[in-house]
Amino acid sequence: MKASPKFYIGFYGGIILFLLIAIFGNLSPGHPEVTYTMAVAVLMAMWWITEVVPLAITSLLPVVLFPLLGIMNGKDVSSTYFNHVIFLFIGGFIIALAMQKWDLHRRIALKILMVTGVSPGRILLGFMFASSFLSMWISNTATAMMMVPILISIIQKLEEIIGKKEIKRYSIGLLLGVAYSASIGGIATLVGTPPNLSFARIFQIMFPEAPEVSFASWFIFALPITIIFFIITWSYLYFLFRPKNKKWSNIDHKTFKKQYSSLGPVSYEERVVFVVFISLAFLWLFRSNITIGNFTIPGWSSLFNHPEYINDGTVAILASVILFLIPSKAYKNKRLMDWKTASGIPWNIVLLFGGGFALASGFKEAGLSLWVGNQLSFVGNYHPLIVIATICFMMTFLTELTSNTATTEMLLPILAGLSVSIEINPLLFMLPATLSASMAFMLPVATPPNAIVFGTNRLQVMDMAKNGLVLNLIGVIVITLTTWFIGTHIFDIQMDVFPEWANIK
Repeated sequence: MKASPKFYIGFYGGIILFLLIAIFGNLSPGHPEVTYTMAVAVLMAMWWITEVVPLAITSLLPVVLFPLLGIMNGKDVSSTYFNHVIFLFIGGFIIALAMQKWDLHRRIALKILMVTGVSPGRILLGFMFASSFLSMWISNTATAMMMVPILISIIQKLEEIIGKKEIKRYSIGLLLGVAYSASIGGIATLVGTPPNLSFARIFQIMFPEAPEVSFASWFIFALPITIIFFIITWSYLYFLFRPKNKKWSNIDHKTFKKQYSSLGPVSYEERVVFVVFISLAFLWLFRSNITIGNFTIPGWSSLFNHPEYINDGTVAILASVILFLIPSKAYKNKRLMDWKTASGIPWNIVLLFGGGFALASGFKEAGLSLWVGNQLSFVGNYHPLIVIATICFMMTFLTELTSNTATTEMLLPILAGLSVSIEINPLLFMLPATLSASMAFMLPVATPPNAIVFGTNRLQVMDMAKNGLVLNLIGVIVITLTTWFIGTHIFDIQMDVFPEWANIK
């Protein structure tokens, strides 16, 4: 089988650049580890971007190259691949798999659609709200995979009743709505999309003395962005794709009720999984103290002798273990969750996380993040608002063509170094960069939800590109302004104060 030009550019180009930098480079005289880390980062970036080697395998390179090149001890590198953030991801995914196993996610989606109504605007709102809500708790990929079959059945029903020609354009808006809202909802929680989890761990690696960015603090910060951007996206798609007849008199709630009825009565298993799911969300949100102005809501972890020992990963695994212990009534000698179902955890993403965490550790240990930050110190001459907008713009359009998780894990250590170099709170740059990584709406390859709806063959690349471009730019503005006016208060970011925990020079 003949290799493609992409393979030669990505595979051999990455190796050649790695060797050129490692052998002939001298970024920091007397500190070869800085140069070697850059060489490894370039190799991983080339392979991650072109995907000529599986992302998970590329993520394992630090385990081999960091010890061989004297960048980090092999034991230390290996330990970065498994930590509390990984357990947060695993626990959250087990809950999601349990919801899928018992069809709870489908029941929630159809129930939302039954509540929203059957006019064109309400159907669009129902599908978008269901997709957005579910993607806060389960992966945006799983959300899209679950919502698209439901959506296609509704579109086919509308075609039968109203006509294919009249529905064709509106159906494009519905498909785009599901794809876009799956990404929009995912940014609201730490478990909603992989870049958020990458941020939580990389921030801790780079600044171990910094206050924790908990599930609750992230939710309070990101939820307004999700709500604002959701309203804008719904309004934009409805304005562009609404049918000429804004009211349909020949379609009613029976369409959704029929699909809901086909699920049968709510089972014991669904009820228990739902209770565990709601309990998990509650425990996540109220684990740490929540401070609003002068008012503080004490977190439940303070009931224990060492509340600092408890993290969001602890809670996620607790809920997961409970599901493995509760017996099912429908099947004898079965539990609500089993290992066969749990094996559906995407271990390739776990390794991708680990590779990013290892790379971030290498950036810090070798001093490469500070070196890059010093090279970009001229950024300090510009207003922080302009810098934030530039970061958002760069991340948004870069992740149109690359893995948003890999891109996040490559750039966050650099932004951390830049913030230290110009002595500004690192959160001011790292938060908007993380959010923007999930705001790519133009191309089918940008995010899994985009690819899934494109795979229905009911819309063209241009349908996605021209509308996605507008939303990309709106996303840059929304994230920039929200970070500046809301994020600075939530995370106590002061422009004239460089926090002591950030001083890693």
